[in-house]
Amino acid sequence: MSTQIRQLFGTDGIRGVAGEFPLTAESTYLIGRALGHDLIQGTRTAQAVMGQDTRESSGWIADRVAAGLAAVGVEVHSAGVITTPGIAYLTRSRGFAAGVVISASHNPWTDNGIKVFSGDGFKLTDARELAIEKEIFALLEKPGAADDTALKIARPSLPGETALRKAYIESLAGSVSSDLSRLRVLVDCANGAATAEAPELFLSLSVRTTFLHVKPDGKNINEGCGALHPETLGKTVGASGGRFDLGVTFDGDADRALFCDGEGQVVNGDGVLLLTARDLQARGKLSESTVVATTMSNMGVEIALKNAGIRMLRANVGDKYVLEEMLKTGATLGGEQSGHIIFRDGQGTTGDGLLTALRVMDVIVRSGRSLAELVSDLKVLPQKIQNVRVREKIPFAQVPEVQRAIEAAERELDGNGRVVVRYSGTEALARVMVEAESEEKMRELTAGIAGKIQKALGV
Repeated sequence: MSTQIRQLFGTDGIRGVAGEFPLTAESTYLIGRALGHDLIQGTRTAQAVMGQDTRESSGWIADRVAAGLAAVGVEVHSAGVITTPGIAYLTRSRGFAAGVVISASHNPWTDNGIKVFSGDGFKLTDARELAIEKEIFALLEKPGAADDTALKIARPSLPGETALRKAYIESLAGSVSSDLSRLRVLVDCANGAATAEAPELFLSLSVRTTFLHVKPDGKNINEGCGALHPETLGKTVGASGGRFDLGVTFDGDADRALFCDGEGQVVNGDGVLLLTARDLQARGKLSESTVVATTMSNMGVEIALKNAGIRMLRANVGDKYVLEEMLKTGATLGGEQSGHIIFRDGQGTTGDGLLTALRVMDVIVRSGRSLAELVSDLKVLPQKIQNVRVREKIPFAQVPEVQRAIEAAERELDGNGRVVVRYSGTEALARVMVEAESEEKMRELTAGIAGKIQKALGV
């Protein structure tokens, strides 16, 4: 740890294969203990709130982390199955010292993760995560620091405190002033955390809603559905013969949302940023006429925003880093192409798929325009993202053949496109993204860079 590089925490908490380090019975208990020590510094007691998604492993991991927290004197309240932003809301609104979410978001059901929010509802800073990591590794070196005979099999998820989930649902419903009852919406809950809140939320607002993938079995989270597969939603809406005004789809922990219009055309986070930015600007609520996006957002949305007199800044990928830039610049809106959208005109501290869905529906109703009309001027440059599984994450600048391929592609585009090559913060993947004026050029350059990465670093 002398290099001050985090080994466990990625861009969205700790993540891995459930049952393998760092998500073993021993290490999850020690993660709870280390977090607990962090929380009780300067005080004798602390309380934390915990939630989880619908994965088979979420129950036992939650039990082990809670046991670790309790071992050092932290009182844990369970909200049961709840969305990640639901825990962020409860943490800050109920005065908890921390909020913990057991989820791997969009990853396969075999993976899981531990996300932590500080008492203000924001994700932990990199420095704080590093300090907790140091204690985790110190505990791992202590004989008997954890009971390695703990359960490794799945147990039924605890129902949690119903009042906690209800408070979150009521806060979302209370943020809407428009009458949404005329909208006909198809909602894909991805067999994930949204299944616990979305039906009650939309019912309370009288939205005419039909639900897909709301029967989680521990293994079907994100399986061919949800925000990872928005085409599933789009095909269903498109084939419905005009039955729906729009569709909305969440990822496993519902901190992001993607949409499709009444014809089934997918509208990603770039489209959502565009339509909500223009709405906020028209109402005088877009601070500094600025939106924060990421390096992955298409040049097309940057152009459309510029035409509306709105400046777009780019942050590193990860809603955590989008939020950092928002707080630095005072921006009230930011987000990612993948559907993490953060609204700071209220009290948002992280991406919230349910809130994003309500905000999009609210704009549709108030404007009297369809989702397709609201993003009709968004001209997307051809963009391709290719993933390459890697055995290690060596900085690309230290891999000459990869760096040369990137620089050659940038010279060839000559400002009429973009190249972004980065490592995933949650998986052992390199992501190659190329935008170009022609699809042929885009595919050629993407394949060239990906091939060099595969040869040098591939599994």
